[in-house]
Amino acid sequence: MSFKIVDLKANVLDDNNVLAANTRKRLKEEKTFLLNLMSAPGSGKTTTLTRLIGLLKDEMKIGVMEADIDSDVDAERIKAAGADSIQLHTGGMCHLDADMTTQGLDSFDSKNYDLIVLENVGNLVCPAEFDTGSSKNAMILSVPEGDDKPLKYPLMFQVADVVIINKTDVAPYFDFDIEKAKKNIEMRHPGIEVIPICAKSGEGVDKLADWIRENVREWKN
Repeated sequence: MSFKIVDLKANVLDDNNVLAANTRKRLKEEKTFLLNLMSAPGSGKTTTLTRLIGLLKDEMKIGVMEADIDSDVDAERIKAAGADSIQLHTGGMCHLDADMTTQGLDSFDSKNYDLIVLENVGNLVCPAEFDTGSSKNAMILSVPEGDDKPLKYPLMFQVADVVIINKTDVAPYFDFDIEKAKKNIEMRHPGIEVIPICAKSGEGVDKLADWIRENVREWKN
Protein backbone atom coordinates (compact mmCIF):
# COMPACT_ATOMS: atom_id res chain seq x y z
CA MET A 1 0.00 0.00 0.00
CA SER A 2 1.34 3.42 -0.97
CA PHE A 3 0.55 6.72 0.67
CA LYS A 4 1.37 10.38 0.22
CA ILE A 5 2.73 12.68 2.92
CA VAL A 6 1.39 16.23 2.82
CA ASP A 7 3.23 18.87 4.85
CA LEU A 8 0.25 21.03 5.76
CA LYS A 9 2.22 23.58 7.76
CA ALA A 10 4.49 24.35 4.83
CA ASN A 11 1.54 24.78 2.48
CA VAL A 12 -0.33 27.05 4.88
CA LEU A 13 2.74 29.22 5.45
CA ASP A 14 3.42 29.45 1.72
CA ASP A 15 -0.08 30.79 1.08
CA ASN A 16 0.25 33.17 4.01
CA ASN A 17 3.57 34.50 2.75
CA VAL A 18 2.14 35.28 -0.68
CA LEU A 19 -0.75 37.22 0.85
CA ALA A 20 1.64 38.99 3.24
CA ALA A 21 3.82 40.12 0.35
CA ASN A 22 0.78 41.45 -1.49
CA THR A 23 -0.38 43.28 1.64
CA ARG A 24 3.05 44.85 2.09
CA LYS A 25 3.01 46.02 -1.54
CA ARG A 26 -0.43 47.54 -1.03
CA LEU A 27 0.70 49.37 2.11
CA LYS A 28 3.77 50.70 0.34
CA GLU A 29 1.57 52.09 -2.45
CA GLU A 30 -0.76 53.64 0.14
CA LYS A 31 2.24 55.04 2.05
CA THR A 32 0.82 53.49 5.21
CA PHE A 33 3.35 52.06 7.68
CA LEU A 34 2.22 48.90 9.51
CA LEU A 35 4.06 47.96 12.70
CA ASN A 36 3.53 44.44 14.03
CA LEU A 37 4.06 44.61 17.81
CA MET A 38 4.67 41.28 19.53
CA SER A 39 5.49 40.11 23.04
CA ALA A 40 4.48 37.79 25.85
CA PRO A 41 1.29 38.60 27.79
CA GLY A 42 1.72 41.32 30.38
CA SER A 43 4.85 42.85 28.85
CA GLY A 44 3.26 46.29 28.54
CA LYS A 45 2.33 46.48 24.85
CA THR A 46 -0.80 48.56 25.37
CA THR A 47 0.81 50.89 27.91
CA THR A 48 3.72 51.42 25.52
CA LEU A 49 1.28 52.23 22.73
CA THR A 50 -0.64 54.76 24.79
CA ARG A 51 2.65 56.54 25.54
CA LEU A 52 3.62 56.52 21.87
CA ILE A 53 0.23 57.81 20.78
CA GLY A 54 0.64 60.74 23.15
CA LEU A 55 3.94 61.64 21.48
CA LEU A 56 2.91 61.05 17.85
CA LYS A 57 -0.81 61.77 17.46
CA ASP A 58 -0.29 65.43 16.53
CA GLU A 59 2.17 64.47 13.77
CA MET A 60 0.49 61.54 12.06
CA LYS A 61 -2.81 59.73 11.68
CA ILE A 62 -2.64 56.61 13.85
CA GLY A 63 -4.76 53.48 13.99
CA VAL A 64 -4.32 50.44 16.22
CA MET A 65 -5.59 46.91 15.60
CA GLU A 66 -5.94 45.13 18.94
CA ALA A 67 -5.73 41.35 18.59
CA ASP A 68 -7.05 39.29 21.49
CA ILE A 69 -8.82 35.99 21.95
CA ASP A 70 -11.67 37.93 23.57
CA SER A 71 -12.70 41.28 25.17
CA ASP A 72 -12.27 44.87 23.95
CA VAL A 73 -10.48 46.30 26.99
CA ASP A 74 -7.31 47.27 25.14
CA ALA A 75 -9.16 48.84 22.21
CA GLU A 76 -10.98 51.15 24.61
CA ARG A 77 -7.67 52.18 26.21
CA ILE A 78 -6.25 53.04 22.80
CA LYS A 79 -9.26 55.16 21.88
CA ALA A 80 -8.96 57.02 25.19
CA ALA A 81 -5.31 57.77 24.35
CA GLY A 82 -6.32 59.51 21.13
CA ALA A 83 -5.97 56.99 18.29
CA ASP A 84 -8.51 55.11 16.21
CA SER A 85 -8.84 51.47 17.24
CA ILE A 86 -10.54 48.27 16.25
CA GLN A 87 -10.64 44.97 18.13
CA LEU A 88 -9.75 41.76 16.30
CA HIS A 89 -11.00 38.58 17.97
CA THR A 90 -8.94 35.59 16.88
CA GLY A 91 -11.48 32.94 17.89
CA GLY A 92 -8.98 31.11 20.09
CA MET A 93 -5.99 31.37 17.75
CA CYS A 94 -2.70 32.42 19.38
CA HIS A 95 -1.56 34.72 16.55
CA LEU A 96 -2.64 36.79 13.58
CA ASP A 97 -1.84 35.80 10.04
CA ALA A 98 -1.81 37.85 6.83
CA ASP A 99 -5.49 37.19 6.04
CA MET A 100 -6.72 38.37 9.44
CA THR A 101 -4.45 41.40 9.27
CA THR A 102 -5.72 42.31 5.81
CA GLN A 103 -9.31 42.10 7.03
CA GLY A 104 -8.41 44.55 9.79
CA LEU A 105 -6.74 46.91 7.33
CA ASP A 106 -9.85 46.83 5.14
CA SER A 107 -12.02 47.71 8.15
CA PHE A 108 -9.76 50.70 8.84
CA ASP A 109 -9.56 51.86 5.19
CA SER A 110 -5.80 51.84 5.66
CA LYS A 111 -4.92 54.40 2.99
CA ASN A 112 -6.15 57.16 5.30
CA TYR A 113 -3.48 56.44 7.94
CA ASP A 114 0.22 57.22 8.29
CA LEU A 115 0.81 54.58 10.97
CA ILE A 116 -1.17 51.48 11.86
CA VAL A 117 -0.01 49.28 14.73
CA LEU A 118 -1.03 45.65 14.98
CA GLU A 119 -0.88 44.69 18.65
CA ASN A 120 -0.51 40.95 18.16
CA VAL A 121 -1.72 38.27 20.56
CA GLY A 122 0.50 37.90 23.61
CA ASN A 123 2.68 34.91 22.78
CA LEU A 124 6.40 34.39 22.13
CA VAL A 125 5.97 31.48 19.71
CA CYS A 126 3.09 31.57 17.20
CA PRO A 127 3.15 35.27 16.19
CA ALA A 128 6.79 34.96 15.14
CA GLU A 129 5.95 32.18 12.67
CA PHE A 130 3.40 34.12 10.61
CA ASP A 131 4.22 37.05 8.34
CA THR A 132 1.39 39.56 8.76
CA GLY A 133 2.41 41.78 5.86
CA SER A 134 3.79 44.39 8.21
CA SER A 135 6.34 47.02 7.22
CA LYS A 136 8.41 46.23 10.33
CA ASN A 137 8.23 43.93 13.35
CA ALA A 138 8.81 45.10 16.92
CA MET A 139 8.87 43.00 20.04
CA ILE A 140 8.84 43.85 23.73
CA LEU A 141 10.87 41.96 26.30
CA SER A 142 9.86 42.97 29.82
CA VAL A 143 12.27 42.79 32.73
CA PRO A 144 10.22 40.30 34.83
CA GLU A 145 10.45 37.75 31.99
CA GLY A 146 14.20 37.38 32.41
CA ASP A 147 17.25 38.20 30.29
CA ASP A 148 17.43 34.63 28.94
CA LYS A 149 14.33 34.81 26.73
CA PRO A 150 16.31 35.41 23.50
CA LEU A 151 18.00 32.07 24.13
CA LYS A 152 14.68 30.24 24.65
CA TYR A 153 12.59 31.88 21.92
CA PRO A 154 15.09 32.58 19.13
CA LEU A 155 12.67 33.06 16.22
CA MET A 156 10.84 35.95 17.91
CA PHE A 157 14.09 37.90 18.17
CA GLN A 158 15.26 36.89 14.70
CA VAL A 159 12.14 38.24 12.96
CA ALA A 160 12.07 41.48 14.97
CA ASP A 161 13.45 44.72 13.53
CA VAL A 162 13.69 46.37 16.95
CA VAL A 163 13.59 45.01 20.50
CA ILE A 164 12.12 47.11 23.31
CA ILE A 165 13.16 46.24 26.85
CA ASN A 166 10.28 47.43 29.04
CA LYS A 167 9.79 47.84 32.80
CA THR A 168 13.36 48.95 33.41
CA ASP A 169 12.13 50.60 36.62
CA VAL A 170 11.83 47.20 38.31
CA ALA A 171 15.19 45.86 37.16
CA PRO A 172 16.69 46.19 40.68
CA TYR A 173 14.04 43.79 42.00
CA PHE A 174 14.60 41.05 39.44
CA ASP A 175 17.58 38.98 38.39
CA PHE A 176 17.76 40.84 35.07
CA ASP A 177 20.99 42.11 33.56
CA ILE A 178 20.26 44.56 30.73
CA GLU A 179 23.74 44.22 29.22
CA LYS A 180 23.42 40.42 29.31
CA ALA A 181 20.00 40.69 27.67
CA LYS A 182 21.48 42.87 24.91
CA LYS A 183 24.25 40.31 24.39
CA ASN A 184 21.71 37.49 24.11
CA ILE A 185 19.60 39.53 21.68
CA GLU A 186 22.69 40.32 19.60
CA MET A 187 23.45 36.59 19.46
CA ARG A 188 20.06 35.93 17.86
CA HIS A 189 19.94 39.03 15.67
CA PRO A 190 23.28 40.76 15.10
CA GLY A 191 23.03 44.52 14.73
CA ILE A 192 19.41 44.87 15.83
CA GLU A 193 18.50 48.05 17.70
CA VAL A 194 17.57 47.61 21.35
CA ILE A 195 15.64 50.36 23.14
CA PRO A 196 15.21 50.19 26.94
CA ILE A 197 12.09 51.97 28.22
CA CYS A 198 9.77 52.31 31.17
CA ALA A 199 6.32 52.64 29.62
CA LYS A 200 4.79 53.40 33.02
CA SER A 201 6.87 56.55 33.54
CA GLY A 202 7.56 57.28 29.88
CA GLU A 203 11.34 57.06 30.27
CA GLY A 204 12.99 56.13 26.97
CA VAL A 205 9.75 56.15 24.97
CA ASP A 206 10.87 59.29 23.11
CA LYS A 207 13.70 57.27 21.54
CA LEU A 208 11.20 54.64 20.43
CA ALA A 209 9.01 57.40 18.98
CA ASP A 210 12.04 58.64 17.02
CA TRP A 211 12.57 55.12 15.65
CA ILE A 212 8.96 55.07 14.45
CA ARG A 213 9.20 58.56 12.93
CA GLU A 214 12.30 57.58 10.96
CA ASN A 215 10.78 54.35 9.67
CA VAL A 216 7.44 55.94 8.74
CA ARG A 217 9.36 58.63 6.83
CA GLU A 218 11.46 56.07 4.97
CA TRP A 219 8.38 53.98 4.14
CA LYS A 220 6.67 56.97 2.55
CA ASN A 221 9.66 57.84 0.35
